[in-house]
Amino acid sequence: MLESSSGSGSEVESDAEPIAESGAQSGDAPGVELSSTGRPLPQRWLATVVVIWLGQAFSIITSYSAGYASIWYFTETTNSAFMLSVATIVSILPTGLLSPLGGLLADRFNRRTIMLVSDAIVGLASLVLGIIIYSGYISLALLLVMVFIRAVAQAFHTPALTAAMPLMVPQRHLVRINSLSQMLWGFAGIGAPVLGIFLYNAIGFYSVMFLDVLGAALACGGLLLVRIPTVHDENMENQRFLHNLLDGWRVIYHNRGLFLFMLMSTLAMLLFMPIGAMFPLMTYQHFGPQFNNDPVTLGYMASLVEAVWGICMLVGSLALMAWGGGKRHVRLVLITGVIISLTIAGCGLLRPGQFVGFAVLTGIMAIVVAFYNGPMITVIQNNSPEEKMGRVMGLFGSLMSLTSPVGLVIAGLIAEQTGVALWFLISGVIMAVLAVLMFFIKPIRDLDFVARGADEGTSAL
Repeated sequence: MLESSSGSGSEVESDAEPIAESGAQSGDAPGVELSSTGRPLPQRWLATVVVIWLGQAFSIITSYSAGYASIWYFTETTNSAFMLSVATIVSILPTGLLSPLGGLLADRFNRRTIMLVSDAIVGLASLVLGIIIYSGYISLALLLVMVFIRAVAQAFHTPALTAAMPLMVPQRHLVRINSLSQMLWGFAGIGAPVLGIFLYNAIGFYSVMFLDVLGAALACGGLLLVRIPTVHDENMENQRFLHNLLDGWRVIYHNRGLFLFMLMSTLAMLLFMPIGAMFPLMTYQHFGPQFNNDPVTLGYMASLVEAVWGICMLVGSLALMAWGGGKRHVRLVLITGVIISLTIAGCGLLRPGQFVGFAVLTGIMAIVVAFYNGPMITVIQNNSPEEKMGRVMGLFGSLMSLTSPVGLVIAGLIAEQTGVALWFLISGVIMAVLAVLMFFIKPIRDLDFVARGADEGTSAL
């Protein structure tokens, strides 16, 4: 059914039961639970979310396995750092450039349809590539095309999913839902590479691609079984394309707290994103003398650090989902931001013989990062109009994606001159200054009031 939102310039397709009393929107109707945006939820909202995320879980695991197998093929075939860099750029750049367009479509069309089409395209591409590989023909160009298609699909899928979730869950559970994705990626980061390499070696590269087809099919199946509310911005029909696209930016710019929060978070991500890529280099370069610079031993140690990161990220995500994140999401983001910064700086202060300390600090960092990501996304969702949330999340996704290659270039140039350990120290100190500075900016702290208002049963907007 279509349900008008008075004064918001939007309409929503919803599977919620009709509510006759006007008090339902403000939480007066007994037994009616509200979404984080203040709309009535169907009684079986949790079942809907579970079905969606079960399908997404299979898709994430199989996609990660296919991606890791592709990286291994690049490594095994070319042994070229340049080709790996090209593949990384191809996997990131389309998402960064196209996410704003994905967000616009999420506000204009049915969000479930956008996710379905995105998952189906990935599955179809994997099917075609699997058949080609099985027939005995494979090339690096084909794999790069596959990586490109995945990145484009993600640019449309992610804004639609993150914009739909606040319409489907109560405010008190929004942080849990936002943490679910990173928990699944943490789990996939531990098991999916093993699965991908096992199938790659035991059966063949094509088997990993066919597995990804199954994951995409399960994701589509989960979406087909449910109805997802989709808010349409009525004003979009009377605007040109560019004006539609700029509406998301206007939401951010005219909310001073949200603008400063996203700006400073982007600056922090510019420093943080290269850290993960530099973990292996830190092991090889800084802690090499502790292991007599033996490449085999250092390879195991680098793998150990990655495993510690994945396991601790999973533990942190589970802990955050159990807790729920509380009500002061901005405060949680800032506190965890300081802790993350201190652990990064601490890694830079370690001596070459203190690898165990590096592994411990990496684990602490991963746990705290899990407590950072979910609340950060929730803050942005809570401060975005529901009919423009797709565009806001698309712009945010674009910023996060584009900071990665830029940050890698900056960090690589500096670390080449100063050493990787000193880069850890410098970036950690700057990030800590940014996080502390955000504590003293009142418009940023005031973003928390929206979350508490929604949790008390009033509209989050």
